[in-house]
Parts: sequence; structure tokens; C-alpha cells
Amino acid sequence: MTGLSPPGWAFSELLVEVFRVNGLLLAAGDRLAAPAGLTSARWQVLGVVDHGPTTVAQVARTMGLTRQSVRQTADALVRDGLVELVPNPADRRARLLKLTPEGRKALRYVEEQQSTWANAIAAHLPHTELRTCVGVLRDLGDLLEPAGGE
Repeated sequence: MTGLSPPGWAFSELLVEVFRVNGLLLAAGDRLAAPAGLTSARWQVLGVVDHGPTTVAQVARTMGLTRQSVRQTADALVRDGLVELVPNPADRRARLLKLTPEGRKALRYVEEQQSTWANAIAAHLPHTELRTCVGVLRDLGDLLEPAGGE
């Protein structure tokens, strides 16, 4: 790539690594979630809904995804009895997704598996470096939000 400054080059390298690791994390998430009948996408939606009933649009905003992709996942979760649609007092047209007991059980199972997995992975990395990475990724996310980084 021509015209990149040293920081621009480092940022470009970071992007490649983030894309690579994202794919690896999604595959690992699928493996962790499979015994509970979930995928990474379903696990992510359940994780957002676990904080309280929420609309598909709110889940999409929280996860940085399109409403359509979340709608497809939510519809599958409803069909499988892991979430239910309940009335939304704020908007009759946008019903709320709410965890069912089966959904909560599946989510707790995956959270237990993820906890064991995360502890094992983290044991190979310095805690201070992990905290630094979190800070850098948060800063990058803030820059890339629609109000920034354009």
C-alpha cells in the first residue's frame, strides 16, 4: 500500500488482524454454543435480550448490525422457543424480545462454557496487554461511530 504513514500502516495491519481474529472468535463461539443449540449470532442476541426485554432495532444498534439480520436471528429464536415477543408499551408495532426460561438456560450454559474458555485463553496473555487492547478497540469504535471517523 502506498501513501500510508507509519501509523496508517500499523492501523491497516490492525484491521487485518481484527478481521482474522473476528472469524476465529465466531468459529470458537459456534463451537461453544453448539451443545446448547445456538450459534454465535443467536448467543449474541440472547446476551443482549438478557439485560431486559428489547426491540429488534435496539438489539441491532447495540450489536452494530442491521435490523434485518437481527430480525432473522430473532425469528429463529422465537420459533425455537428461546425468546418470546411481548407487547411494547412504548410502541405497539415494535414488540419486545424477552428471554424464555429455555432461552435463559441455554444462555447460562454457554456463559459457563465461555467463562472456562476465556480463563484458559487469558492465562496465556499478560493482563495489562489485554486491558490496553480493550482500550484501543474502544477508542477505535468511538472513532468509527457515525459521528466520527468518516
